Amino acid sequence: MKNPETTDEELLALIKTGDRDAFEVLYGRWVSRLLALAVSILVDRAQAEEILQETLLEVWRTAGAFDPSKGSARAWLVTMTRRRAIDRVRSSEAARRREERRPDEDLPFDVTAEAVEASIVAKEVRDALEALGEPHKTTIELAYFTGLTHRQIAEQMNTPLGTVKTRIRDGVARLGMIMGGGR
Repeated sequence: MKNPETTDEELLALIKTGDRDAFEVLYGRWVSRLLALAVSILVDRAQAEEILQETLLEVWRTAGAFDPSKGSARAWLVTMTRRRAIDRVRSSEAARRREERRPDEDLPFDVTAEAVEASIVAKEVRDALEALGEPHKTTIELAYFTGLTHRQIAEQMNTPLGTVKTRIRDGVARLGMIMGGGR
């Protein structure tokens, strides 16, 4: 168990090394405040909980990207949560506007079938990422699921920038082959 006086910045440094206890302490300190922030932006608690989950997953995966010289851990956590919540609002608004522009005589579709298809595709992507193996898997996850730049990935993984770019290019090509072969 971490010392109660351990700063958030120190906890993030420990999380960067994969310290689950440090993550639990940081989670305990911030979960209520970050959820309240997300709810205040989204209003919908279920969506706010999704945003919180995404944010905390991002914290776990990208703790190494935190730079205390650029701001406090508090600011980093709040900014990530706020950014994700605002993105969700914008996305919902854009979807609503698109729906309003659609003609009333849209072709019917099966929501359940589409949800199942999306679930199947998501599982195929997860399986393909697992089949990809390290270090390509982690590099692609950081590039496409956390939004880090190639330079940030290189810094976080302590890897030359050119190697990161090659891993992403080769990994995406291999993912295409893996997923193309499974269909």
